[in-house]
Amino acid sequence: MRIAALLLCGGSGTRFGGDKLLAGDDPIAARAARNLVDGAGHVLAVIPVGAAQLRSMLEGAGCEVLESDRTAGGMGATLAAAVAASARATGWIVALGDMPAIAARTIAAVRQGLEAGAIIAAPFDAQGRRGHPVGFSAHLRDELLALDGDVGARDVVARHAGEIMRIESDDPGIFIDIDTRADLDRLPPR
Repeated sequence: MRIAALLLCGGSGTRFGGDKLLAGDDPIAARAARNLVDGAGHVLAVIPVGAAQLRSMLEGAGCEVLESDRTAGGMGATLAAAVAASARATGWIVALGDMPAIAARTIAAVRQGLEAGAIIAAPFDAQGRRGHPVGFSAHLRDELLALDGDVGARDVVARHAGEIMRIESDDPGIFIDIDTRADLDRLPPR
C-alpha cells in the first residue's frame, strides 16, 4: 500500500500580506513539511511555477516538489494536480502548507486509518469538530481529479460524510492555520 502525503503550497497569502509560507524564523511551510514527512514518509509538495525559494526550502525539509501552474486555480485545482502527479497511490493524506502545528502522530494516525481501509480518515476533537489533515482512499481518485477552484475537497468530504473514519485527537494543531500575521504571533513554538 502506497499512501502519498500531499502538501498544498499554492496559496497567494493575500490576507497575510505576503508570502506567508516563508514567514517566521522557522518558516511555516518548512514546519508543516517536516511534520508531514515525520508522520507519513514520502511527501509531494505542490507549489507555483518559479517559486524557487519555496522549492529550495521544501526540498531541504525532505519533500519532492511539483511546480504547477494549476495552483493559480485555487486549492481544488492544486489538489487535483497533486493527485494526478501521484496517480498510482492507494490513497492521499492532504495537508496544507499554512498548517504548521499538526503533530506527526496525528498524521500517522490518519495514514493508519487509510491503511486499515477507510474511504476518508480525519482527526476529530472531543467536541466532534473535524480537523486536518484529511486522508482519501484511491476509491475517490476520480472525484479528486475533477476538483477545481478554491474550495478544495470540502464537497468530496460532504458527499462521503457517512464514510469518514473518525480519528480521535487531542492535537490542537489540527485547527491551527496561519492566515494573518497575528496568527503567526500566536503559533506555539515547535
